Amino acid sequence: MHKPTFMTLTRHILEGERMHPEATGELSALLHDLSLAAKVLSLEVNKAGLVDILGLTDQSNVHGETQKKLDIYAHDTLIRAMDHGGHLCVMASEEEEDIIHIPPHYKVGKYVLLFDPLDGSSNIDANISIGTIFSIYRRLSPEGTPGTLEDCLQPGDKQVAAGYIVYGSSTILVYSAGHGVHGFTLDPAFGEFILSHPDIRIPEKSNIYSINEGNYKYWHLGLKKYIKFLQDADNIRGEAYTARYIGSMVADIHRNMLYGGVYMYPSDIRSPNGKLRLMYECNPMAFIIEAAGGKATDGKQRILEIQPSSLHQRTPIFIGNASEVDKVHEFLETEILPD
Repeated sequence: MHKPTFMTLTRHILEGERMHPEATGELSALLHDLSLAAKVLSLEVNKAGLVDILGLTDQSNVHGETQKKLDIYAHDTLIRAMDHGGHLCVMASEEEEDIIHIPPHYKVGKYVLLFDPLDGSSNIDANISIGTIFSIYRRLSPEGTPGTLEDCLQPGDKQVAAGYIVYGSSTILVYSAGHGVHGFTLDPAFGEFILSHPDIRIPEKSNIYSINEGNYKYWHLGLKKYIKFLQDADNIRGEAYTARYIGSMVADIHRNMLYGGVYMYPSDIRSPNGKLRLMYECNPMAFIIEAAGGKATDGKQRILEIQPSSLHQRTPIFIGNASEVDKVHEFLETEILPD
């Protein structure tokens, strides 16, 4: 009987690099540093109810949202884990208004890291799955110099790798370097991420949709009709779809990665530019979904082709099974948003 290969995250990354003779090992080292930060955050999230780390601070982030204590801890942990390795020239975080420079006494590298330290943090106190999302680019500015805002404001199709970590019943790290998507589950017994979900492909068909239906009255008329279409057992699938909405993007999309489905966070009358952040949430998730055979758009164009104009730019997103995203577009194109 063939025994399954005992594949750690570090080994998987290194073996992937061996297939590319031009690889320098820097990306592998960068991903390794991220996995270390994920282990630290996993430990803190899992014991959050036992220590004075939950609850609100008296501070707000750049978006005017009150920050949770664990948000700040995750933000600081990722910076401390990543700023000294010599692989990055600049970082940016959803929790920080400006770019984050590498301290002058550390070597600067050729990569750029953008991250959402704790996605779904409004669910922290309710013990619902939350996560970290990250996005990696190559720098545009001259090597050896401090990174710039221009290095961060690249379209998503320039990403060299992206991933997310889900802190739930187990801690799972999912990443893609553009060729396949792989998931690794943290074994707490010896502190290693072990390959548990090789070559993830989003199922081509599904009956799951994820959207906050509490915002229904503010939606585009075409989107309202699409949702009714999904709920109608007489639709072309011959069955009503099932709504599954956690309220944590990383958890909702991770479920849909495995079971199939479409996740939607649309623009509406109150938020004409959408609510989710292009650089920290939508670009990395779109990169991963496309690598798994899915599709991601803003309702008009491919997410990964949007040229960002600001660090904290927002966008609508429709992401998941390619056929379902295409179907959303059909409905959106038949109606116009009322004044």
